[in-house]
Amino acid sequence: MLRSLTDRGHAVHAVGTALDALRRVAAETPDLVVLDLGLPDLDGSDALRMLRGITDVPIIIATARDDEQSVVKLLRAGADDYMIKPFTGVHLDARITTVLRRAGRASRSAQPAVHSVGGLRVDVGERSAHLDGAALALTRKEFDLLAYLAARPGRVVSRRELLEEVWRQPSVGEDQTIDVHLYWLRRKMGESAAKPRYLRTVRGVGFRLVAPD
Repeated sequence: MLRSLTDRGHAVHAVGTALDALRRVAAETPDLVVLDLGLPDLDGSDALRMLRGITDVPIIIATARDDEQSVVKLLRAGADDYMIKPFTGVHLDARITTVLRRAGRASRSAQPAVHSVGGLRVDVGERSAHLDGAALALTRKEFDLLAYLAARPGRVVSRRELLEEVWRQPSVGEDQTIDVHLYWLRRKMGESAAKPRYLRTVRGVGFRLVAPD
């Protein structure tokens, strides 16, 4: 399979565990991930959710599960496509090409935006954020979270919406993920939940980003 993809012009890097995949994706940001659910260290569905927590690159699932419920669950958890094993290298190459073409079309149709709220400036195209002229050193997901809120200044965004739109995860039982990322984002912006400036918590509802008073 690897040889078949290489012969068709793909640069392929194979890893044997979910943890190795997470480390590699975080370090190198590939164009696409083919995730086999038959992993030795983690359930494939959990690996998918973890990958979606650190990257937005297209993910194709390779699975032996062919029941509709399993497939729908994987797609809702963030998969872009899936393939039922066994399959050929030619078939996989065709799916890769289709998914990359679709992702490229989506990225071209969306105009990069710059959001300014008070002294905060978030450039989506450059994936950069500045506060009062100073660059913020954000992780990929911290930036995604800040950009999503900055695009909706003053609007209360629910936890459910953040999980579905930023993390691409089902909105069940993942509140801690948001809290951890908000904690670090607030620290980097020089504020806290007790003394907020830009990031305000609306108790029992969600969060909103506003210019300081």
